[in-house]
Amino acid sequence: MQIGFYIDQSRCTGCCTCTIACKDWHNIPAGPVNWRWAVTVEKGKYPRVFVAYLSLSCLHCAEPACIAVCPTDAITKRQKDGIVVVNQEACLGKEPCGLCKEACPYGAPQFSAEGNAKMQMCDLCVDRWEKGKKPICVEACPMQALDAGPIDKLKAKYGALKEVDGFIYFEKNRPSVVFKARKPELLRVLVNSNVSLL
Repeated sequence: MQIGFYIDQSRCTGCCTCTIACKDWHNIPAGPVNWRWAVTVEKGKYPRVFVAYLSLSCLHCAEPACIAVCPTDAITKRQKDGIVVVNQEACLGKEPCGLCKEACPYGAPQFSAEGNAKMQMCDLCVDRWEKGKKPICVEACPMQALDAGPIDKLKAKYGALKEVDGFIYFEKNRPSVVFKARKPELLRVLVNSNVSLL
């Protein structure tokens, strides 16, 4: 079984509630480390503009690039659910190593500003999974733009869309994620019909 995420780009408003809830739940101090973050996607030219948001984190790839490059096997993939976890005691830290951060195409490995900080990243809230609960980001999202669970069940429920604006699916890594895209058609209709958006 492989657990993964569903991300509904059509509902995400970029409010960063998921980011804050994650930092709070995992006691991550204020600073550069975010296990989950929101990306803003902007395209087009006035009056036909497109703005969307995308909540991202470690995507617990089927073939994680971070695991392949770690010289101390500090990053592993749990067999029972496919969640990628980090053993910080085995991690060499960002100063002598940092190979995982360079290898990940999604920017998931995080290092604090401290000297020789150890790698950290989303662990899909394994502590919550063990109690039958969804990750804190899923529960906290006010727009219900996130879900998590076995990837085959997510695909059956939401579809198997692998790419949206702002995200490229790398077949080599096979990230465990499915999406619903935000489509700009409604804005085009409103602009073309001269309907006021104010």
